[in-house]
Amino acid sequence: MGRVDDAALTADIVELATQYGRYGYRRITALLQEAGWLVNPKRVERIWRQEGLKVPARQPKRGRLWLNDGSCIRLRPEHPNHVWSYSGEIGTGCTARRRGG
Repeated sequence: MGRVDDAALTADIVELATQYGRYGYRRITALLQEAGWLVNPKRVERIWRQEGLKVPARQPKRGRLWLNDGSCIRLRPEHPNHVWSYSGEIGTGCTARRRGG
């Protein structure tokens, strides 16, 4: 079933996936083709799934609370006014207006 060069191709796919963590199988396919491999995206996707490779979810630029392993980090207050709130509550402040009459 497997081809002769499947082991070498799989090793290259895993190496590129670890080197370029945010690249998916399509971009890895392009890198392999630039390196001289005659491979199509379907084959790379099949090997990608067999090896259990995944692209980690993109984290928002602000308010990162988790790491790549999925663990959550909560800031603990070290001094007064260090951490105010984790909830999504928004104060009215000085821009509060009355509605209606």
